[in-house]
Amino acid sequence: MGMGLIEARSSVVVTIDHQAKLMPAIHRADDVISDAILLAETAKLFAIPVIGTEHNPEKLGQLDCRIRRHCDAVVSKKHFDACADGLLSTIAMIAPATPSELIVCGCETHVCLLQTALSLLAAGYRLRVVASACGSRSTDDFHLALKRLDASGASIVNLEMVLFEWLRTCDHPHFRRVLARIKARPVDRRSGEDRLS
Repeated sequence: MGMGLIEARSSVVVTIDHQAKLMPAIHRADDVISDAILLAETAKLFAIPVIGTEHNPEKLGQLDCRIRRHCDAVVSKKHFDACADGLLSTIAMIAPATPSELIVCGCETHVCLLQTALSLLAAGYRLRVVASACGSRSTDDFHLALKRLDASGASIVNLEMVLFEWLRTCDHPHFRRVLARIKARPVDRRSGEDRLS
């Protein structure tokens, strides 16, 4: 099923469990958190709502403050699936017009991200999973999760796809600012191929 281009006006970003005590265990954690931050920052430029989740924050720490400051809401959870702890009602509260696009990323890809994404798909949302802003401790787990998400109907994308589809044109007032941030990313991460191969 083709989803077409990503529309900024119908998007909501959901960033899952990029937390202080979890991230050091994640493969290529610095890259994952950097892309999640850039996604959240850029979303705010476009007035796109951002919702964060944090799993058992008493044990794993809070959502990274560089993401948290861009969030319109943060869902604290004990279930691996954030929908079981109020994510769906939070989306409805933050974006009452019912967004057609959920741009999701997070950790661990094969646990909390996967279970949350499958529930969001079951609720009827179209999902774009930003692979470079997702992570697991094991690369095998990461790749298996992406394969399962793809087979389940989510669209696996990279960060630049999302940002340039939000922009649509070099005449967009935020084009130069977003382009500068993209160019500042290391070359080996721009395509995401190193994480998706």
